[in-house]
Amino acid sequence: MAQVTVTIDGKAYRMACEEGQEDHLTDLANRFDQYVLHLKSQFGEIGDLRLTVMSGIMIMDEVSELTRRVASLEAELEALTSTRDTTVAANARAEETLASVIDEVTMRIHGITEKLIARPTPEQA
Repeated sequence: MAQVTVTIDGKAYRMACEEGQEDHLTDLANRFDQYVLHLKSQFGEIGDLRLTVMSGIMIMDEVSELTRRVASLEAELEALTSTRDTTVAANARAEETLASVIDEVTMRIHGITEKLIARPTPEQA
């Protein structure tokens, strides 16, 4: 297991993580530190525990908003997929109808052509 030292609010913390996840953990810690520093600049020295709790709540608020947005986008995607499927089915039916009409017109043209060929011309009469 890999170990990383991260700094949050000027304090170093040694943390374990899976091999290859060191940069990811460092990035997460740096992002969390930004929340702590933001709150500290807003409220001053209010205690490590309170800063940590407030930062965690801010992060959970963002996660909640992102979760809501993802759910909304998933619903929109589902609606678009359903509309696409309905449109594809309607187009398939229209193509089948068109092909049927073209076949019928083709058969009528062949019938007329056969009648015209079979009809004696005035010179043959």
